[in-house]
Amino acid sequence: MNSEFTIAVHSLVLLAHLPEHMATSEEIAANVSTHSARIRKVMGCLRKAGYVETKEGIGGGFILKCDPSQVTLAEIYRITSQGTLKPSWCSGDASKSCMISSQMDKLMSHVFADAEKQMEAYFEQHTIGSLLSRLHSFGCSNSKPIQHLS
Repeated sequence: MNSEFTIAVHSLVLLAHLPEHMATSEEIAANVSTHSARIRKVMGCLRKAGYVETKEGIGGGFILKCDPSQVTLAEIYRITSQGTLKPSWCSGDASKSCMISSQMDKLMSHVFADAEKQMEAYFEQHTIGSLLSRLHSFGCSNSKPIQHLS
């Protein structure tokens, strides 16, 4: 799993909370608590996938282009993080004669692939809209989500 998934979900929930508002990468970055360059990278992926639209220049930014109740976390996971659950390093050595050492990477690849399928199935049950509803149930609906930069 990587942070792009969290950034994408956070950004989409924020934009869903402000359905008619265009937010700049700086405004979203302040809300997410990250750098605006990271926001632009993630939002570029979401734009290519058709979830947001962009407008450049004064008054520009990002705006939601999808129905948040139809966008599952699984869709966002596939765009931002699919295949990242398995660590880049695994124990063992395929060249060794030991059955355990020589097969551990293959075994763990299967374990992580199965875990990723289960996680995606869980993510299919949740949408950007349902997360926004859960946030509202926390009593946060009256707070100002975006601090406009001067």
